Amino acid sequence: MRLRLNEPNVSSDYESFSVPHLPHEIILNKKQLPHFEGEYYKDFIKVLIEAMQAELTSYGVIFNSFYELEPDYARYYHEVMKRKAWHIGLVSIFNKNFEDKFGRGTKSAIDEHECLKWLETKLPDSVVYLSFGTMGLEACDQDFIWVIKEDQETSIPKGFEARMKEKGKGLIIKGWALQVLILDHDSFGVFVTHCGWNSLLEGVSGGVPLVTWPVMAEQFCNAKLVTNILKIGVSIGDVEWSSTSYCDGVKREMIEKALARVVGSEGEEMRNRAWVLKEKAKDAMMAGGSSYSDLTTCIEDIKSFKSNGSKW
Repeated sequence: MRLRLNEPNVSSDYESFSVPHLPHEIILNKKQLPHFEGEYYKDFIKVLIEAMQAELTSYGVIFNSFYELEPDYARYYHEVMKRKAWHIGLVSIFNKNFEDKFGRGTKSAIDEHECLKWLETKLPDSVVYLSFGTMGLEACDQDFIWVIKEDQETSIPKGFEARMKEKGKGLIIKGWALQVLILDHDSFGVFVTHCGWNSLLEGVSGGVPLVTWPVMAEQFCNAKLVTNILKIGVSIGDVEWSSTSYCDGVKREMIEKALARVVGSEGEEMRNRAWVLKEKAKDAMMAGGSSYSDLTTCIEDIKSFKSNGSKW
């Protein structure tokens, strides 16, 4: 079974095209579009189609976003879809104390005090945070936290962990990490991310530049939001959509170059824009802010809808 969505009329998989009917010019190629092949994805495609149908027949949609992050697309969605939409995020910044942030998700693979103690030894805006794959970090000579899945430990270069521990340059976390807590620390300076929506939002709430490395799902579109529209990050380079989340085709030099752009003078403007978005995100969640108001409106709309005897 094979599914490609809205294939463009181009002569090759690598020929660029502009996504039509959007508020901004978004350039992609066919290799960056979602594609599902084989019986393995049969059930997934069924769920995907059902979700699309449910959205089209729903009363409205609740978004984990805030209006100031993507105002053109908030308006565009309302105008094109002709349905209600409420932006009530960022929900990740609702938890304000240490215990709430530490308690997010499953149990961490590292003691929170050990992690914070290491971060306290680093200068503000100096630490690179990443949560996948082997990278060109040693050559960059940059302080970093590298989160790696336990089943991917073999991708750690031989001797790398010992060298980084000796230099005090890197903290390697095997398994679950305290991402929200880490990204909120003053020493955190760059977030290397696949650009899943939750990670993108947590990066925004941290107020730092992003290095985008999309591999699947909607990550390529999210990455364009970061680099082309918000201008708070840079791309790792040309990569292809992968249904298996493999990070093939990216060389060490590409990572070094992307990190150099963000930590250098070019990154200062990105950092300033990211900080402004962080403050707007916090304002949106406060009384009178856009997300606070949208949540209030959402509750009132649903109460009114049900009191009128309407059916979903």
